[in-house]
Amino acid sequence: MKLGFKQPKQIDASLTPASQSSKATVPRLRRRWLRVLFRSAAIVTTALVLWLFAVWPPPIWYRWFWPHETAFMAMRRAQVTEMAIHPQRRGRSPKDGDRLERLYTPVPMEEISPWVRTAVLIGEDHRFYDHGGIDFDAIRKAMGYRRDEFSWASARDRGEFKRAFAQAWHRREKIRGASTITQQLAKNLYLSPSRNPLRKVKEALTAYRLEWALGKDRLLELYLNVVEFGPEIWGVEAASHVYFDRPAKRLSVDQAASLAATLPFPLRSNPGYRPGRMRWREALILRRIHGEPITVPSDAEVIESKVAEDGDSTGQRQEPPLPPT
Repeated sequence: MKLGFKQPKQIDASLTPASQSSKATVPRLRRRWLRVLFRSAAIVTTALVLWLFAVWPPPIWYRWFWPHETAFMAMRRAQVTEMAIHPQRRGRSPKDGDRLERLYTPVPMEEISPWVRTAVLIGEDHRFYDHGGIDFDAIRKAMGYRRDEFSWASARDRGEFKRAFAQAWHRREKIRGASTITQQLAKNLYLSPSRNPLRKVKEALTAYRLEWALGKDRLLELYLNVVEFGPEIWGVEAASHVYFDRPAKRLSVDQAASLAATLPFPLRSNPGYRPGRMRWREALILRRIHGEPITVPSDAEVIESKVAEDGDSTGQRQEPPLPPT
């Protein structure tokens, strides 16, 4: 009888409890990090969507009520020093919280001269009653897209779009000038003059919400009553009394064109302060009212590139820099 020893079985190290536990840990960690990543992405997306939609009061509120203070008014209120030294209303000290008196008297459309409505639509948004808040036709022209229509199925359309898109940065001032009255109202009521792309997305979304909630006539009525016409001069009624010593209902066609011409640069050129650029644009608006088929530029920087500064052309001294409009 042979005596011998059994060869011990080789145990696969990969089958030991420790190794199996280690292998199981890797997928668990991966799943945990994926869950953290997805949750973080969901939180960021939710926060972004909430920010895009978050405006107060909601647009429907303005169907019945006038704004007590718009976002632009609040911004000017915070610029107490800049407003106090504005040459048009200089002499008020910003010390101890002293501020310029806010001139703001909203009135219904029946109390506004029809010439104001006509002049503002010509100067700011002549297709106001044709678009839904965003004027894609005006944006297309501002970008330099030369074809009358666009289809992804057309190679010529795609090629022209690529060419226009490549030049968009160089034409950004004209593109900004394609902003509609609804977009301007959204910016005045809720936003700021920032040109951040996300802010522009929120402006477009808010414009659509305003169009849906209010309708064209109420949008125009609100716009005419909250838009800036000078340092702490808000709305057409206040501007009429300041510049022409009469209510908005009695404005003539020339006076209405003056106010409409002021809108792109209310702190830099208006009927009461350095009116050169305003007068140049007023003449274009009047020519358009009288039937001439001309284009009236609406972006301040485009206009300023065409018209010499009043100080440069008349010998007036240069004034200190003013807040952004």
